Amino acid sequence: MNWLTNFVRPKIRALVSKRETPENLWEKCPSCGQMVFHRDLEANHRVCPQCDYHFRLSPRERLTQMFDDGRYERVEVPEVAADPLKFRDSKRYADRLKESRTKTDEHEAMVIAVGRLGGLETVMAAQDFGFMGGSMGLAVGEALIKAAEEAVSRHAPLVVIAAAGGARMQEGVLSLMQMPRSVIAVDDVREAGLPYISILTDPTTGGVTASYAMLGDISIAEPGALIGFAGPRVIENTIRESLPEGFQRAEYLLEHGMLDLVVHRRDLRTALTHLLALLTSAEAIRDVPPATDPLLALPSGAHLDGVA
Repeated sequence: MNWLTNFVRPKIRALVSKRETPENLWEKCPSCGQMVFHRDLEANHRVCPQCDYHFRLSPRERLTQMFDDGRYERVEVPEVAADPLKFRDSKRYADRLKESRTKTDEHEAMVIAVGRLGGLETVMAAQDFGFMGGSMGLAVGEALIKAAEEAVSRHAPLVVIAAAGGARMQEGVLSLMQMPRSVIAVDDVREAGLPYISILTDPTTGGVTASYAMLGDISIAEPGALIGFAGPRVIENTIRESLPEGFQRAEYLLEHGMLDLVVHRRDLRTALTHLLALLTSAEAIRDVPPATDPLLALPSGAHLDGVA
């Protein structure tokens, strides 16, 4: 009986049962609809090899791609009131926070880290669109201020990677107050004579766009990123007119002078490293491919003021 149970039955089940394939081996591109093998996607910096669509990244993925050898140290962000207005819509705000923390394994929508970029110590702040749409509330405001203070104390450049749907409605006017606070934090970095570079990813909208995201000494965007204050649908409904093709996309903003650069993700680290070297006159830059642009030492895949 043991032989039948322990040997024959498993063999029969193995023959008749359907072999399950892990769901995370393939990802569907939201742009072209092609299924992309996860290893190919990771090897291509999570950019679709078929249509060049840039998948959204978590802060951990961003920081690992940007820093030398993927090594960095997290900076602790001061705690803030979790639910200052005791807000409730279809569910309690406290429950939404709990769900986002479980889903992303992050405490809030912005992560601060310190590491080396081409050998140059750099402070980075990366937003997580997966955490309540990367919305800016008290915690994000405090995180950005902490990042600015860290940059000033270390005399290091500050790089902010924005990805947000705007202010966090569950915190009301307290979330709107983070706009002027973030502007002051950026001014502190500038007064210290340090570079501030903003990288706008898909999407960067609302109060984030209206504050620190567009205040970089150099503003960089990834290809195809949606960037604006109000969304295209809201604008069309307001003015009752159709918008131009590609409106509010990175390339459109570059053509109209609202961005300095649109850089492919594979070239982003190289471009950022050379820019920081120029802005800081750093001699410690290392392990970076040589620049091909004779004007600004940018990779050939980048565009400056609409000029390839």
